[in-house]
This record gives sequence, structure tokens and C-alpha cells, in this order.
Amino acid sequence: MHSSIALDGLRVKGERLWGSLMDLAKVGATAKGGVCRLALTELDGRGRDLVVSWARAAGLSVTVDQIGNVFMRRPGRANDRPPVMMGSHVDTQPTGGKFDGNYGVLAGLEVIRTLNDHRIETEAPLEVVAWTNEEGSRFVPVMMGSGVFCDVFPLELALAAKDLQGKSVGDELRNIGYAGPERPGRRPVGAYFEAHIEQGPVLEDHAKVIGVVEAVLGLRWYDCVVTGLESHAGATPMERRKDALQVATKIMQEVVAIAERYPPHGRGTVGFVQVHPNSRNVIPGQVTFSIDLRNVNRELHDAMDADLRAFIRRMQARTGVAIDLREVSYNEPVHFHESCVSAVRRATERLGYSHMPATSGPGHDAVFMARVTPTGMVFIPCKDGISHNEIEHAEPEHVTAGANVLLHAVLERAGVAA
Repeated sequence: MHSSIALDGLRVKGERLWGSLMDLAKVGATAKGGVCRLALTELDGRGRDLVVSWARAAGLSVTVDQIGNVFMRRPGRANDRPPVMMGSHVDTQPTGGKFDGNYGVLAGLEVIRTLNDHRIETEAPLEVVAWTNEEGSRFVPVMMGSGVFCDVFPLELALAAKDLQGKSVGDELRNIGYAGPERPGRRPVGAYFEAHIEQGPVLEDHAKVIGVVEAVLGLRWYDCVVTGLESHAGATPMERRKDALQVATKIMQEVVAIAERYPPHGRGTVGFVQVHPNSRNVIPGQVTFSIDLRNVNRELHDAMDADLRAFIRRMQARTGVAIDLREVSYNEPVHFHESCVSAVRRATERLGYSHMPATSGPGHDAVFMARVTPTGMVFIPCKDGISHNEIEHAEPEHVTAGANVLLHAVLERAGVAA
């Protein structure tokens, strides 16, 4: 192979990438302009089929593992070297957009197409991956495919997971034709890069085109159950009440206060609440709610956890109401490998795009990949910071810019055959 263009001038075809994004968005398109393509549905199968057809047209070999992860490979001159991998996911939320996840997969495919256009051979092979069930909206756990690949979740547990209709991951993989033969995690990876919309407002607020992602917030999820005593709203004097909702709301307010005490990356959210018996004439006897605490610094994240537990102990002692707090999920903060972060930064500077350091609040498949290989991420802005919404939007020039950064970062890592 030979290069028909100086590497410094190498650019992706933005119109082709945009066209692929819009074509994929037709699979599961919603009336409001978004996409509903839940993991392992028939629509997800059709979306996967489309991406695989494009990969094969680009000369890539395709392998599927037992959890349905799709690996699309372009050989390198030193084909025994571990590949440099790019990817994300193509499943969406029920009211999802055109870019979340899909952009990372198709930007990777566009990198391959661009190298093909200019007959550029890399030293290390390249792979584009589409991970299974990143969103977790139909099956839990979230980030299932990358989690199984990185040995975070047992394969058998993931295959047995069921949706609300009782359909299992294993059965649905077979139904859409993506129950592959390869045992997950057996393939080596030399480095992993993921391009993604930011899903927040920071880049747009700072008028920057590229976010050089350095870290992902750690996440703790809890279930909290406050148990008091339901009784008549009119007949029970205030001093005799054991109102579970009033105690729960104090804890909810403290969740926000804790986050505000640990800036700039402290986050505290209560997003799910159930009140029993949920009657206007009855003092609530039990409240079940979720708590989400995040921070990028492990020590501060641990301190937030300690603050929450101390507050709950004080509330229980003061009110006599039973409070059960259970941690149900924990992902520690992730700091990406400096070699990959630097590769993204150098590519951005070489291409002349405005940029800034970025920290991701949401989780991504890159979080688990960082456990097994050097990993980096490229962020581009999304309009008004809105994602997981049918109006999710990214500007075509930003889509192109992120793919150009991905291209040059990957070439730095994989090397170009002389």
C-alpha cells in the first residue's frame, strides 16, 4: 500500500460519515426525530446488520462473541500485534437520539474508510467494535457487552438477564442472529479509543469543538427505604407522627447538599421515588427511593459516601424511623491512560481545533476498557447539552472534527507502515 496524501493533511469525509449516521437513524426512527432501537430487539438486529454490511464493504472481517459484541477488523502490516480498537454501541434509549453511541461506531468505520481511500497501511491492525446493551434500558446491567468482555460481569449472568416480558439476553441474541461463538475477552487489545457526544453543556458553553477526556466520574448507586407508620392524616397530631416521607425528603435534600460540598465534580441525584400507600389522606408509612452520588476524585467520592451514611445515622436516631441504605452499584472513578489522552490532545492541536480538558459524568464502554488496555475518549459538543432525548443533535462540522481527531490519534498509536 502507499499513501496518496501527506498524513498531516489526512481528513475524513464528513459528508459520508453524516450520511451513515442519518441512514442508521432510519432504523427505529421516531416521529419526533429520534431513535428507539432497544438492545437485542429486531430493530437492533437490523441496525447491526446495516453496520456489518458497511464493514464488509470496507473490507473488514467480522467476528461476533457470545455476548453479541461485534468486532470488525482491518489487518495491519504487523498483524500479530494487538489491534488498536475504536467503538461504542448502536442500541439506544426508548427516546434516544441519532448520535449517542452510534457516533463512536460510525466514526471508527469512517476512519477505516478514509485509510482505504488513501491506501494507508497501519503497522498494528485496527478494529471497530459495537458493544452489546450499553444503555441498559431493556436489560441490566448497563454496559453489558464491554463489562463481560472485561470480566466485570460473568457471561452466564449476562445471558440469563431478562427484560420486563421475561425474555432473556441469550434467547434474544439468538433471535436476532448475534449469538456468536467466540468466548468474550479472549482477543487482545493494544489500545481503545471512543468518540462520543459530550451529553452535557460544557463544551458548548465554552465554545470548544473538542473535549480531551481525561477521566470519568465514579458512581455509587443506592436504594434507600424509609419505614415509618401510616396513619390518618387528620386524626394524628404532628408530634405523634412517624412520617416516612418527611424523613425521606430530608435525606433527599442532603444528597444535593453533599454534592455541593464537593465541587467541581460532585454530583447528587434522587431520580426514583415510591411512596406507600400513596394516598392523600394517609401519612406515608414507607418511602423507597434511589440515590446517585458521583465524583472524579476517589477520596472525595468516599467522603461523600461517609457523609451520607453519617447523616442517615443521625436521622434515624433523631426520628426513630427505620432507614435502610443499600449500595447497589459502584464504579470507581476512571482516569484514562496518559498515552491515549496525550494522543487525542496532540491530534487536536495538530488539526487546529479549539479544545479543553473534559471529564465525563455519564459512564461509557471506555470505563471498563480502561481496566484492560490503555484507553482514551474524544468528546464533541451536543446542542444545549441534551442527550437521551429525541432532539439530541450535533453539528455536522463537529461530527467531522471528532472523527478527524480519532483518525490521527489512532494513527499515532497504531503506526503507519512505511
